[in-house]
Amino acid sequence: MPKLKTKSSVKKRFGVTGSGRIKRNFAFRKHNLTSRTTTMKRTNRGTTILDKSDDKIIRPMMPYAKK
Repeated sequence: MPKLKTKSSVKKRFGVTGSGRIKRNFAFRKHNLTSRTTTMKRTNRGTTILDKSDDKIIRPMMPYAKK
């Protein structure tokens, strides 16, 4: 059976936690931060877990991720 390819865009943007859930970064955090509120900048630090509905879309693009 041939190897399956992982989507390069997904490989760069998502990771997998130890329990198998998919984690993601927050958007709108790279530049022009002077126009963002302090609350928005504070709450968007770090990473978060991907929603279950989006998980179904992303999971097939990363076939060797822990399930």
